Amino acid sequence: MSETAQTLPDPSPRFEAAFRAAAARMRGLGFVNPALAVEAVGFAPWNGHWLGVLVTPWFMNLTLAPHDPARWRPLAQGEKRRYAFPAGEYEFIGAHDEVAGEYQVCSLFSPVLEFEDHATARLVAELAREALFDAENAEVPAMPEANLAPAVVAGTGPLAHLEEKLDAPLSKRDFLRGRFLAGDDDHRG
Repeated sequence: MSETAQTLPDPSPRFEAAFRAAAARMRGLGFVNPALAVEAVGFAPWNGHWLGVLVTPWFMNLTLAPHDPARWRPLAQGEKRRYAFPAGEYEFIGAHDEVAGEYQVCSLFSPVLEFEDHATARLVAELAREALFDAENAEVPAMPEANLAPAVVAGTGPLAHLEEKLDAPLSKRDFLRGRFLAGDDDHRG
């Protein structure tokens, strides 16, 4: 697909430049995986946005960037918005970088220490993006739990009757005869 005046180019080169510079500054930190590189994986148009996965040595995020400026709805840094995919709804957070520009992210992994090599991280990124468009991956809504007990209406039923009796005055004679509930018809002796 050729880019027209109304659409913006693939943001992959901007993301890679911005995050390679950050990776150089972060080298050696404990949460950084030295086996991983910065790579923008699978960016393609989706609903007027660029959608792909950004892999870095410290995170892997689903990432949205403007493709059609008329359809892009900006988010302030840290602001959240949910997007619906066939696999369900996912929450994205607004972000901005001097080089990468405005974008929105949904965290997949952070940190990414469990990946032994970059090829594995790239494969996971590709599969995660693919999985968004497979309705089979949608969470099945929990079935409502049935309550088969009869409905209790306040002021009715045996419990309400007992509470009424407990609130009634108790005579010494009823107490001594073991009739603790007013109106108890037990006549013992």
